[in-house]
Amino acid sequence: MKKIEAIIKPFKLNDVKDSLALAGIQGMTVSEVKGFGRQKGHTEIYRGSEYTVDFLPKIKLEIVVADEHANDAVQAIIKAAKTGKIGDGKIFVSSIDEAIRIRTGEQGDKAV
Repeated sequence: MKKIEAIIKPFKLNDVKDSLALAGIQGMTVSEVKGFGRQKGHTEIYRGSEYTVDFLPKIKLEIVVADEHANDAVQAIIKAAKTGKIGDGKIFVSSIDEAIRIRTGEQGDKAV
């Protein structure tokens, strides 16, 4: 199994969710997070004073899929989240040793 963590722009969440559904991927965890990468934030003016916004709002998706579905999920996220502009985000893929569904006790791919 693979765990896919994607950091995306907030306004792309529904597009990514729909794209994953079309790829047959169901179930995800969504968190509102803040951070920055190469773009290093930006400056804004509020009531005549300029200030720097270091941490930009982002969305973090976490998805666990069977190994054979990992590439489809990654491609669905890229397709839906890409704007071509700086700050589109990142995707991290890592291996999962075990998954257990608490309600039924199912393990492995059956638990996902």
